[in-house]
Amino acid sequence: MFQPISRRTLLRGAGAAVALPWLEIMSRAEPLSEPPLRMAFLFMPNGVRPDHWTPPGDGEDYEFTPHLKPLQGLKKDFLLLENLWNKNSVGRNGHWPKVPAWLSGGYVQRSTGRDLDSGGTSVDQLAARHLGSQTPLPTFELGIDSPRTGIDNIGGGFARIYGSFISWRDPHTPVLKEIIPQLAFDRLFRNNTAPVVSSANPAHPSILSTLQRDDTSILDLAREDAQALRRKASAADQVKLDEYFESVRSVETRMEAALRPQKRWINKGKFPLERPAPGVPATHQEHVRLMLEIMILAFWTDTTRISTFMFGDAQTGQDYSWLEGVRGSFHGLSHHLEEPERRAQYERIINWHTEQMAWFLNRVKSIDEGGTSLLDNSMILFGSTLKDGNRHDPENLPLILAGRGKGSIRTGRRLRAAEKTPLCNLHLALLHRMGVMEKSFGDSTAPLAGLS
Repeated sequence: MFQPISRRTLLRGAGAAVALPWLEIMSRAEPLSEPPLRMAFLFMPNGVRPDHWTPPGDGEDYEFTPHLKPLQGLKKDFLLLENLWNKNSVGRNGHWPKVPAWLSGGYVQRSTGRDLDSGGTSVDQLAARHLGSQTPLPTFELGIDSPRTGIDNIGGGFARIYGSFISWRDPHTPVLKEIIPQLAFDRLFRNNTAPVVSSANPAHPSILSTLQRDDTSILDLAREDAQALRRKASAADQVKLDEYFESVRSVETRMEAALRPQKRWINKGKFPLERPAPGVPATHQEHVRLMLEIMILAFWTDTTRISTFMFGDAQTGQDYSWLEGVRGSFHGLSHHLEEPERRAQYERIINWHTEQMAWFLNRVKSIDEGGTSLLDNSMILFGSTLKDGNRHDPENLPLILAGRGKGSIRTGRRLRAAEKTPLCNLHLALLHRMGVMEKSFGDSTAPLAGLS
């Protein structure tokens, strides 16, 4: 029998770590002389209609298919990538294990949800390990759908939670995404507004003075409490506690970075976005646009340089009946069985997503950063884990890489890699451009050639 633990049992130091108020020293940032490089990953579920995505033509001379038509005015600002895939997602469930593999290339293990194993750390989180201390937020994860629970027994016994996250801190730990616009907005500015204070520990000046005095870890201060609490916990709860301690350690790392003067890129003027209202916006369109605008704001303020966004989870139940001629959900209509009416509705939903990408990229492109644009200083990957949503085809994934990567990427063309080139080759190339000089990543064989 496990001893019951009172709700008053607290890790005193850990509680203080997440309750630290804003300190003036945190705002002492030396401005960068040039804009930093940003990296973003925007995930669309449920694939595409291949013949409405892949265009005829070659190099810089290609036609715009129906799915790509909304991006036609941005042709000079992106690369159309072809023949990339994740071999570890082949021959498995159509959706759930493919989502974590998109940014990691890992082999996702079947799980009841208590022993998750995505097979790898995602590229954004690996970059954050090296670069996250340079900004107040190491990474910024956004989305629309709440995480799924339960097991998809029809789909091979995979935990549905796999399909809710593209960002994984390690193979066992997905990174929670924010789906409420106001809370996402507040994450960017919580150090610049009213202090965040714990009701259980409203001031705690001794902890503040400790942080300013030496390098003592909050977890070190609370180690005795932590060890005692862990001894009382079940095996499952011990895993949860370990994840919690890691989260607090992450907060400590960010605090230590904030207490050191950081070089930050300072854009002039005021970003035209007010604090959103509480809750989820009334319409899906407004929700998506607001989250994308908040991502742009995060880059504009140099609060983070690495971000992810999920338009929906693996089998999103979002109803798109508000689109003209559409009656049903994205996932439901992706299984159109080549019926003309259902297929046409599926196509309209995909076109709507590329319209949102066009809006987003035009918005990023419009932001001047001292003679270059925010888009010039970014690498933005948009795509899906399926090519053909009806057949769950995982080969030759639909992918667009926008932005010039501060001059390291030659846009305005299609780039055909060799057939069945690992998508992780692209991720490795992006890591190198961010200054993370890993020799390999996931199942990569080499950095993707031909980007420059």
